[in-house]
Order: sequence, then structure tokens, then C-alpha cells
Amino acid sequence: MRCIMAVGLLAALSLTACGGGSATTSETPSGGTPGTADRSYDVSGIVKDDNIAAMLPAGVTSKGTLVIGAATDYAPAEFRGEDLRTPIGYDVDLGKAIGRTLGLESSVEHGEFASLLPGIGTKYDIGISSFTVTSERTAAYDMIAYITVGSSFAVQKGNPKGFNPDDVCGATIGVQTGTYQVEQLETLTAECSSAGKQPVEVLSYPLQSDVTTNLVGGKLDALYADSTVSDYATVLTSGQLEVVGGVREAASQGIVVSKNDPQLTAAIQAAMQKLMDDGTWSKILESWGISTEAGLSTAELNPQA
Repeated sequence: MRCIMAVGLLAALSLTACGGGSATTSETPSGGTPGTADRSYDVSGIVKDDNIAAMLPAGVTSKGTLVIGAATDYAPAEFRGEDLRTPIGYDVDLGKAIGRTLGLESSVEHGEFASLLPGIGTKYDIGISSFTVTSERTAAYDMIAYITVGSSFAVQKGNPKGFNPDDVCGATIGVQTGTYQVEQLETLTAECSSAGKQPVEVLSYPLQSDVTTNLVGGKLDALYADSTVSDYATVLTSGQLEVVGGVREAASQGIVVSKNDPQLTAAIQAAMQKLMDDGTWSKILESWGISTEAGLSTAELNPQA
């Protein structure tokens, strides 16, 4: 979840990351996005649905390719593989699955996060890049909900330090710089101080892989991240970590389509619903180690934020 720290409608719609403190980093793996692994789902078995494909605008059908905008720097949703170029992640797999359902090739094109929404309908057919559904966004774009993401804590397996997610006062918690969780922890720290308790010691790192490594190494009591990121950390560490305390402040994320193209919106919504109904969406999440509870079962158009 990337927090909005901007003024004006376009900036708020596009969204930029917020800042935070820093801590000494640790080594991260080389190749691709640091601290990641390719667990891509094989979409080759997905066949075209002629009825849904018939809903597409003629221009998209004749082009034969669904162009998807994504900021490929956000594992495990959308990031780059070992060659530093190929987009991978559960959002990328979803885009490919939608394309195959529609009988189209899928081309995932990287763009800086703030530039993606202005390009929907011109540079990109759709956007799939962890876009949180907000009232500001649904006023300007169509959004098809497909997943809920919030924040969650992860600890060493067995919780040897006795971290209590319901009372974090006095705990040492790691977080990635520039994420919404930095802001959340600042609020929790202030609440601890107001209650006369020990404040949270927040250690901020530039890379999520640094946070994960320091938790495995015992420097931290817990890490705090997007719920999908915490799930993925348990996979990357081969079960050395576990998620505790459930998901906080969950919000829907949506596929973005131009409001000027209702025919494309209807086709994407129908394809997404089919992938939910036949279990493909759950299988994609499972492949990446993400809780299937995060995946929605209804591809709702412009849900209330």
C-alpha cells in the first residue's frame, strides 16, 4: 500500500510514496528485484471464452494485444525477474490470464506509478498495479475490484520474542521506508506515549528484503508491511517467519479502465469474474504464497471505498 502524500486531484489519484527514517541495511540477494523469487503461475492452460471476447471493442480485438500499465517495482504484486526486465508477480499473472480469456496477447509495460493513471485509455488499455480503490479514483476511472490488501505483522516462526500484535508498545518493529506502514507505526507510537507506555522502536529500511533479513536475524521483534508482502516474506524465508494478528485496515484494489471505454470495462469485468468463478484467481494467489482470503469472489465495478 503506497500512501498519498500530495496536493491536488491528479496527484492524489496517482499517489506517491511517503518518507520515513532509515536504518543500516543488510545484504540482499542479487539478480532481479532484491529479496524476491519467481513463483509465476502458468496461464498457458487458460482458453479463450468466445462470449466474453465478443464483448471487446473492435479496436482492441483487431489489435490483438491487451496493453497493461504497471509499476514493476512492488513485489510480490508486480516486479522484475532475474533478467531485470521481465515483469512478474501475481498482478502480472492476472493480466496474462485476463488476456488469454479474451483471446488476446498481454503486454505488461512498466511506468512510474504516478504516471500510470494519466496513461489509461491512451498509452495503456488497462492498469493493474495495486491501485487501492478510492472515491477520487472511481470518480475519474472505472475500477474493477479483485483483491483486498491491508497491513499485517510477521514474526519469527513460533514468535520466540512474544510479540503481541494487539499491544505493540515497547516492541522493535521493522518497516520499509516510504510505505503506509511507516505512518501507521508513527500513530501507534504516539498512542503508546500518550498511554504512558514505552514507545515503539521503529527501524526503517530502504528495501523490504532488508526488513525481512533483519527479522530472520533476530534484530527485530516483528516486521510490518502490506498483508501480501508479509505473506510473501514467509515464502521467501522458507517458513522461518509467520504472520500474526490478522489483517488491519484492509481495502480493495482494482483494475483500472477508462470511463470513456465502457465496452472494454464490461469485458474486463466479465473476464475477471470468470477467473474468480473457475478458481484461477485463487490458484494465482496460492502460487505466490498469498492467502486466498485476500482474493475477492465478486468483480464489483466501482465499489464504495
